Amino acid sequence: MSAVTQQRAVRTGAHRGAPSGSQLPADTVPRLVLAAIALGALAVVAIWWKNTLGVVGLDQWLTNAGRITGLLAGYAAPVLLLLMARIPLLEREVGADRLARWHAMGGRYLVGLVTAHVITIIWGYALTAQRNVVGEGVSIVLTYPDMLKATFGTVLLLATGFFSARAARRRLGYETWYYLHLATYLAVTLGFAHQLSNGADLGEGPERLLWYGLYLGTAGLIGWYRLLRPWRLDRRHQLRVAEIRPEGPGTVSLFLTGRHLDELGAEAGQFFRLQFQAKGLRFAANPYSLSAPPSRDYLRFTVKDLGGHSAAVARLRPGTKVRAEGPYGAFTARRRRSRQVLLLAAGVGITPLRALFETLPAAPGELTLLYRASAEEELLFRRELTAIAEARGARLQFLVGRRSEVGDPIQPTVLRNLVPGLAGHDVYVCGPEAFMEQAVTALRQARVPRHHIHHESFSF
Repeated sequence: MSAVTQQRAVRTGAHRGAPSGSQLPADTVPRLVLAAIALGALAVVAIWWKNTLGVVGLDQWLTNAGRITGLLAGYAAPVLLLLMARIPLLEREVGADRLARWHAMGGRYLVGLVTAHVITIIWGYALTAQRNVVGEGVSIVLTYPDMLKATFGTVLLLATGFFSARAARRRLGYETWYYLHLATYLAVTLGFAHQLSNGADLGEGPERLLWYGLYLGTAGLIGWYRLLRPWRLDRRHQLRVAEIRPEGPGTVSLFLTGRHLDELGAEAGQFFRLQFQAKGLRFAANPYSLSAPPSRDYLRFTVKDLGGHSAAVARLRPGTKVRAEGPYGAFTARRRRSRQVLLLAAGVGITPLRALFETLPAAPGELTLLYRASAEEELLFRRELTAIAEARGARLQFLVGRRSEVGDPIQPTVLRNLVPGLAGHDVYVCGPEAFMEQAVTALRQARVPRHHIHHESFSF
């Protein structure tokens, strides 16, 4: 397979020219999605307004605060699930990492809304009934329809929110975090019946039908894109491990073969969520980027030992079946807006950039790759990158050495010296989270426009 990889690198290197450039501004779809979410929230507030004749007294203020926070929480829950439903349009045009950031931020709002709803509705009802808050809370849970299910769902949701906080998340492995988040589906399902049976604003009119449409539509999209579509793709493509090849310390390349791979429509820079049918790996779908342009014969991914799952991948045997969800991600040539392009990589973040380095349309001198590593042995694909650079007339520079020895090259002045005309470049950045944060800051200080900086992260 090494011969296939090398031949393809040279052949693709001849593909040069100006960027194709979309007719729409880069952030059109993300802005439309955010606008649609905001309009939906305004519609929810309008439902509350329509059913509210007046608010007099502390008990009514609290009760109405409980109503509106409950409605907004009920609206936010399916919206957050839709963001992570792996809908191809959103994954391609918005990007998986941006969707994940929106989901995380929205999750914090959802937890706050649910908490405010519980406190204000119980307090408001207690004042109206002239009872103590604890007694009213117990009465609501035990006597109101569907409240036991809703209470359990609320506990699940709040627990997920707690373990998603940055301090707690650092202590969790990806697999634990993944399974924990599956509980949110159960939490949302348990809370749905309570919204219909106890929601004063969701009677028998059009509001109720819209609510059903929102939840059932969300369930349908999740069922299709998270379950049925991957199952169909699995049967169609029948992916299997063909080879595991060492690339560096703790790093291997994984070659998958299958049927009709050209129908996947994958692009350099994208990733798949891979679910290996082997002991200990069957029930987690982890994201891995393509480290070579996809072909009709094989897909290549490069995996670094960063945890139990990735370490087990290195021990897989040829012939192991693989379920793949994807392709996903907006970290592709579609995001490009300038003729001049800089690829800025660190560590195993070279994987998607290596594929882009081979395929991004560019004339000689228009494409630059800077690859940061602490030591020579940490550099991956050195031979391949050198061959691609020579074939394409691209610039390639390895920035090797510890900061204490060579300084920090990811600084505005250093980057401007390394890449003349940096402010006029599109820049693709990939690497560890801290590296990407530093690189984006340095690029902005070097006057690279924000919408010309492209990065995607799989941090959770």
